[in-house]
Amino acid sequence: MQRVADFLKEAGAYYLATVDGDQPRVRPFGTVHIFEGKLYIQTGKKKDVSKQIHANPKVEICAFKDGEWLRVAGELVEDDRREARVSMLEAYPTLKAMYDPDDGNTEVFYFRNAKATFASFTKAPETVEF
Repeated sequence: MQRVADFLKEAGAYYLATVDGDQPRVRPFGTVHIFEGKLYIQTGKKKDVSKQIHANPKVEICAFKDGEWLRVAGELVEDDRREARVSMLEAYPTLKAMYDPDDGNTEVFYFRNAKATFASFTKAPETVEF
């Protein structure tokens, strides 16, 4: 899981795919954090992406760097604990200008039943599950 988190951080941005009814939706994200042995992302409850995740928690993310890409498929589970939100905001202090752990909007999710695949055109894919 650490390798997955490092790749996503080094890529700078990754793309999160959700489903909105029968329409796929993809948008850039930048938060990834390991907390209590789980891989977390962060968003705002007021955003459409949050509503989509709550309606269908199956998501996939994709990132690319240095000729290699990473896909992570799994389910997102909301962690509504304050300490999880605080940990994410401490890891990304620039978010504190927009989010606060007690604002009723900041939301963090962790991956469950995740399958991460590292791939490139030059070597066989590698899969990690967590």
